[in-house]
Amino acid sequence: PTITGFLHLGGLRTALYNYIFAKKHQGTFILRVEDTDQNRVVPGAAEGIEDMLDWAGIPPDESPGRGGPAGPYVQSLRLELYRRASAALLDSGAAYRCFCTPHRLELLRREAVRSQQTPRYDNRCRHLTPTEVAQKLSQGLDCVVRFRLEKGVEPFQDLVYGWNKHEVAEVEGDPVILKGDGFPTYHLANVVDDHYMGITHVLRGAEWLASTSKHLLLYKAFGWEPPQFGHLPLLLNKDGGKLSKRQGDIFLERFARDGFLPEALLDIVTNCGSGFTEKQMGRTLEELIAQFEVGRITTHSALLDLEALPEFNRIHLTRHIENQGLRQRLVRELQGLVELVYGDQQVDPDVLEDEYMERVLLLRKGHISLLKNLVSSDYSYLWVRPSVSRQQLQTISAEADEIGKLVLGLMTRQTAALTVEELNKDLRSLQKQTRDTKYSSMMQLLRLVLSGRQHGPSVAEMMVTLGAEEVCGRIHRALSS
Repeated sequence: PTITGFLHLGGLRTALYNYIFAKKHQGTFILRVEDTDQNRVVPGAAEGIEDMLDWAGIPPDESPGRGGPAGPYVQSLRLELYRRASAALLDSGAAYRCFCTPHRLELLRREAVRSQQTPRYDNRCRHLTPTEVAQKLSQGLDCVVRFRLEKGVEPFQDLVYGWNKHEVAEVEGDPVILKGDGFPTYHLANVVDDHYMGITHVLRGAEWLASTSKHLLLYKAFGWEPPQFGHLPLLLNKDGGKLSKRQGDIFLERFARDGFLPEALLDIVTNCGSGFTEKQMGRTLEELIAQFEVGRITTHSALLDLEALPEFNRIHLTRHIENQGLRQRLVRELQGLVELVYGDQQVDPDVLEDEYMERVLLLRKGHISLLKNLVSSDYSYLWVRPSVSRQQLQTISAEADEIGKLVLGLMTRQTAALTVEELNKDLRSLQKQTRDTKYSSMMQLLRLVLSGRQHGPSVAEMMVTLGAEEVCGRIHRALSS
């Protein structure tokens, strides 16, 4: 990736397909940072991208942070390699020095736009003699190195798009491969690096498909064997528009901050795409690797429906809750969230106990999309005792005291662990012992006692979550206030 910004969903998808392909074939997944356009480099972006790949669970085997046998993995640290490569092309005549000024190039561009043509360099300096080049160099004129595009490119077989070729010499001017500041352009740097790093396969965005013939001409000029290329179709919004970076809502940091699990992001970006045996929600990374076949990737764009992400996250959060090891991590995270949100409301230390937290997670499993849902106002009763008066309860039922005593008796008689099913039966039996309180009114009263709210999980579920001792305490406090 370039480090002109932070990792977004499109970049994650490209990295993920490369990771899956590498692991499927017992290969090596390499992160190489492109920073040759120094004016657009964002400080900290390289570290941020690597951090986000780690967070997503697809860490590179070799990278700027991890190092490796083919380093350095940052292009600005490989300038001597590119200089030697461009010198070799100059010596062979496959490249030439161009002395055209930015002003002249701008005039060319304006003229093309005015005459409704695609702007392209007119290859003027391609025809300079060695004597003219030496003379201009002796005058200290600024220059760049351009690659001679030749007609008659050979077709190549793309892993996704099949047989392809683009007669680049007919539609483009000779491209700059080494800029005046000594930095290469992408075209030279990626070819040189792929060769020296021993890259065998490249999966990249479909926007580079038209440039591949140009890159293959470079490989041919060097006398090198090119890697195999596969171009991934675009990742678009569900309405077919481009993913918007401006809103900041497609960057991984945002999803991590909002509490989405990385597995949910990996699942949704592969689910909307192709390359797998079938579409199904809830796939793990191991399942993605097992099911992946590069030949199954289709050429039509992948439409990403981010409105479905909470549902993807619910499925993966449920899996985390069911796994004892992963559940312990959720317990720690939930403890932190409770203290953050309710810390100034005198939270009872008992609610931060691991056992209580686990009970909450297991009972709300499948009902919540994000862990932070559990610290929303709907679930405040789990962490802070409500303030409810006896008078409030009597407006619902004149039998508030009797109902309270019936439930207290039920709770003190309970010897086995509470279950939602058994409590629902017991509460229906208790209602029959009242004189004229309907079951719905009794539930409304108990819900108010336990949560201070009119809506939320079932009363039986609240009672199981809170536990017998806490339920009794809340009933006592409400009836005595």
